[in-house]
Order: sequence, then C-alpha cells, then structure tokens
Amino acid sequence: MSEPVARPRHRAPLHGGLPRRLAAPVGALAAATAAFGWLGAVDPNEPGHYPVCPLLHLTGLFCPACGGLRSAHAVAHGDLGAALGANALAVAGYAACAVFWALWVSRAVRGRRTAGPRPRAVHWWALGGLLLVFTVVRNLPFGSGLAP
Repeated sequence: MSEPVARPRHRAPLHGGLPRRLAAPVGALAAATAAFGWLGAVDPNEPGHYPVCPLLHLTGLFCPACGGLRSAHAVAHGDLGAALGANALAVAGYAACAVFWALWVSRAVRGRRTAGPRPRAVHWWALGGLLLVFTVVRNLPFGSGLAP
C-alpha cells in the first residue's frame, strides 16, 4: 500500500487580474478618504455639526472615542499635535489602519490571499482592556493630558 501524498502547505496565489484584486483596497481607501475629507470640511469644533457624545452629555465622563472627530479633523489638516491632543488613541488607530491597508494592498498586488490571521479572544480582551484603561486614565486628574 502506498502512503498518502503530502500536500504543500503554502497558499496558492489568487486568480484574477490586478484591477480585480485591488478593487476592495481601493474602495476602502476611497471610503476613508471621503470620511476624512468630510471631517476636514465640516469642523467638529463648531457646535451643531455632529451629535454630542451621550456618555459625556449624561455623566460628564469622556468615553474612549471622545475627541475622535476633532482628532480626525486635525489629521485631515495635517496637524498631528492637535490630533494627538484631541485623542491619542484614535491617532494610533488611524496609523494602525494605514499599516494594515498597506499590507492589504501589498498582498493584493502580489496575488496573495489577503485574509491574515484571525484575532483570537485574547486579542479582543486586550483591546477592551486598553480601551478601559485609556477611558479611566483620561478621566482622572493625573490623566487630564489625555482628555480632549
């Protein structure tokens, strides 16, 4: 009896032309560009343009997203200092999204599958813990530098 043949463990390249492989990353870039363009044009520092944060309105506490729109507005205008002052965690999120988008495009151009490793429960718990710590610290007197 012959032994089963081992299959290679590498992933086969995707089929389809480059325009088809780049459609999703280019669409995501267009959506992000439109969102940042809108935030660049419609200033969140002016009252009445965007809804008020419900947690801030009801309790006076800053949520982890408070200042995120002002931060995106500052990024759209190239003011990294103001963006970090409004919401440093949001700026880190924008940078992470840019890195992941660049990896996505790189893999699409080379014809590789774009689905990377899936986050496990420990990753989601770590992200939740980071958001919780950021929220608590920015609402304490010694963390007032993180408040928007």
